[in-house]
Amino acid sequence: MSGICAIVGGSPKNYIPRLAEYHEDSVYWIGADQGAEFIVENGLPLDAAIGDFDSVTNEAMKEIKKKARTLETYPAEKDETDLELAIQHALKRNPEEIILFGVTGGRFDHTLINIQMLHPLYEKNVKAKVIDHQNQVELFAEGEHTMKKDENYPYVSFIPVTLEVTDINLRGFYYPLVDKRLTYGSTLCISNHLIEDQGTFSFTSGILLVIRSKDSI
Repeated sequence: MSGICAIVGGSPKNYIPRLAEYHEDSVYWIGADQGAEFIVENGLPLDAAIGDFDSVTNEAMKEIKKKARTLETYPAEKDETDLELAIQHALKRNPEEIILFGVTGGRFDHTLINIQMLHPLYEKNVKAKVIDHQNQVELFAEGEHTMKKDENYPYVSFIPVTLEVTDINLRGFYYPLVDKRLTYGSTLCISNHLIEDQGTFSFTSGILLVIRSKDSI
């Protein structure tokens, strides 16, 4: 294992949180297309820049070429998105975790598929999450999971991405549940919050998208 891979995509910059708050020596920073420009602008190490860079100006590309320790360029017409190529690069490092920034906002088709890309990482047993200025998104499989209270992201929602999630239990939450069946499209588990320092959620089958969020300031 080689620490955390942080991938920054090219979503609208106002959706991206302060990246410096997530920087440690063990973090490997990958810029996907315009995300490489954003890493450079924030003064963070650009360990790898990957993509077709069709969203980057000539001046910005010069800086990317100067700063990038690894540069992988691809044609604009290709089967994979720039983000998928960046994830493939990250997986070669066998990371403990992959964090995706700059992958929400803007075009909804891009946002939706970028969140869905958590699933193939889950299938590879790679811990992964999406973080933007207002949300943290992560997939969970069946079993019991622990969650600590985070005042920065007070709201917690549980959204099924399979047709059903069975026997869901919530403990330590304002709205507790005991052995409930959660179906695709149900709003039963939207906008909950922890009332204890730590809570648990568990279920016996299915996959949950867990979203921790805060109101926009």
